[in-house]
Amino acid sequence: MQFSRPMVIDPTGRDIHGEAAQIRERGPVTPVELPHGVPAWAVSSAPLLKRLLTDPRVSKDPRRHWQRWIDGEVSPDWPLYTWVAVQNMFTAYGTEHKRLRVLVSKAFTARRTAALRPRIEEITAALLDRVAKAGADGHAVDLREEFCYPLPIQVIGELLGLPQELGAELRVVVDGVFHTSAGPAEVADNYARFYAVLGELVAAKRAAPGDDLTSALISAREEGGGTRLSEQELLDTLILVISAGHETTVNLPDNAVHALLGHPAQLALVLGGQASWDDVIEETLRAEAPVASLPLRYAVEDLPLGELGGPDGVVIRKGEAILAAYAAAGRDPEQHGPDAAVFDVTRASKDHLAFGYGVHPCLGAPLGRLEARVALPALFERFQGLALAVPGERLPPVDSFISHGHRSLAVLTG
Repeated sequence: MQFSRPMVIDPTGRDIHGEAAQIRERGPVTPVELPHGVPAWAVSSAPLLKRLLTDPRVSKDPRRHWQRWIDGEVSPDWPLYTWVAVQNMFTAYGTEHKRLRVLVSKAFTARRTAALRPRIEEITAALLDRVAKAGADGHAVDLREEFCYPLPIQVIGELLGLPQELGAELRVVVDGVFHTSAGPAEVADNYARFYAVLGELVAAKRAAPGDDLTSALISAREEGGGTRLSEQELLDTLILVISAGHETTVNLPDNAVHALLGHPAQLALVLGGQASWDDVIEETLRAEAPVASLPLRYAVEDLPLGELGGPDGVVIRKGEAILAAYAAAGRDPEQHGPDAAVFDVTRASKDHLAFGYGVHPCLGAPLGRLEARVALPALFERFQGLALAVPGERLPPVDSFISHGHRSLAVLTG
């Protein structure tokens, strides 16, 4: 399989599903061009992507395995720089990944996640009161701003022990990380601002530790004399947890509400008991993946894809980059049939890769599911006449080809 030229990825993410369909049309794997002309292979076949995500010959460490990084061709003004430059479990490989992951995983055990349910219910109830107040007298409410966003942000903030006064600044810098069409000056400024905010956070927690993940990471670093966790790894692990806790978990309830209000028959099935809220959550993760495409992975050695069930004759060469096209894979017809693009809560198989797979699954996936499991039924029980205030296709998307959600979700509470 040969292509005369790679497909250029739209950095604004203005049509996530349209672009995903184009990627699939070019085959299960296709060369693409990321911002600044950076080449990569986009994998849209769900079975092939799953195999690559579990293959030890695929790495997330650019310093060891991305030839472009090794050759010094990745500049700090690249919109995706933070995604590859950080030193945490997201960009680690092999034993380094295991070392970094274990330091964070204790905060996201099944027991600890389940214990958060009463607090999530409390926050949800307070936010619903806020939505009711904002929607009084028939006013449209931005549900993303008033509900979908603050719920997971407050939860992750409490887990990390984030001071309230840092909240607004953190929101700005996290949004900047996902702004994939940002110009060089904005990228550089956002990178510096993020580390400045984290420096304030770590200094505050060193002075006054608490029962939170930030303090635990600081303690792990200091008890190990820097051998368990370097200062850079400490800061970059905070970047990872904060960013994942902000953007991606916001998109899940956002996309679920949008899908249900846009498909009244589907909502009726759920409210009538013919489908569960878990069905809604998993179908949303499949058909409306919160992360559309995730950068980046790298071939540790030449990967003949025919040996992995992919197209014969296509080889991802050692040192080349791989883009996991989750939105495209979630609607892969080979996996989900000719109606793969249809949102259907009664679908027998809702298999997806929205939270990753293999050695790099999202640690916060159970927490994200729990938040949605609490928030969605509470929302629709409180506002039984909930409706979109504008046609769904007119809702503005997030300016990103990584993040898949809406900049605003205008609704009427009924």
